[in-house]
Amino acid sequence: MAKARLRRRIRLFYRGGAVVLASPQERRTRKNNKALAWDKTHTLELFIEYGKSKSPEVRDELVSMYINLVEYLARRFKNRGEPVEDLIQVGTIGLIKAIDRFDVERAVEFTTYATPTIVGEIKRYFRDKGWAVKVPRRLQELNLLVTHAVNALTQDLRRSPTVAEIAAHLNVTSEQVIEAMETSEVYSFVSLDRDLSSDTDDSFSLLEYIGEDDKELIGIEDRTCLADALKELSRQEQRILYLRFFRGLTQTEIAQQLGISQMHVSRLLRRTLEVLREKMLRDREA
Repeated sequence: MAKARLRRRIRLFYRGGAVVLASPQERRTRKNNKALAWDKTHTLELFIEYGKSKSPEVRDELVSMYINLVEYLARRFKNRGEPVEDLIQVGTIGLIKAIDRFDVERAVEFTTYATPTIVGEIKRYFRDKGWAVKVPRRLQELNLLVTHAVNALTQDLRRSPTVAEIAAHLNVTSEQVIEAMETSEVYSFVSLDRDLSSDTDDSFSLLEYIGEDDKELIGIEDRTCLADALKELSRQEQRILYLRFFRGLTQTEIAQQLGISQMHVSRLLRRTLEVLREKMLRDREA
């Protein structure tokens, strides 16, 4: 009887010609993977259809599929004096903008593309309202420590330190470092009516420039293009870039690690950077 129940609970499937018992856990995993694959295919089809038809019904379906992302991002601002429901509405505007601008041929996950747009819309909401964000004292103090640590580590390492290196230097977590660095965005308080004109007859204030696009959001396509271009490089080319720009090694040190001449490293580095530049220029013009 026990064996019969076991047979009912466990299905048989083939792996390389041998019959293997699939546990309930494995069955659930395969079922979830199939559902995920179907969701991605269905989502891609919706984006393609919306790109062609701009149908409001299709857009509404995409919004409903990604509204959880908006809710998650909106809750990051829940302690800034505004109802989360209002922030979700604002974030949804950002989601719609991201859906309208998304290009499936870019080969980037939609959530990766949409997140900066949604967050930017929420930040713009606070900025346009003119509400100041109160920074906790602990973050103000940590931000000062981070600034000093960056200066000290830059001199010691002769390059910009990573978040992990700053965290280790201050004996805090990487998340705390990132949180402290984000507060620097709200330290500078100036009057919106401040006159920015110089010797010209035309007078204009800071308020007139508040609505300009966030450069970080504009640069997301450049970062996507760069990521795609890096994937096309050989392992040796990728390693040379990593050692030069992430580890901060000199060409001579790279040559010693790879067992090649410094001149060869110089040629490879120059050629690789040229390939990346041409690839990004082509993608921008496409």
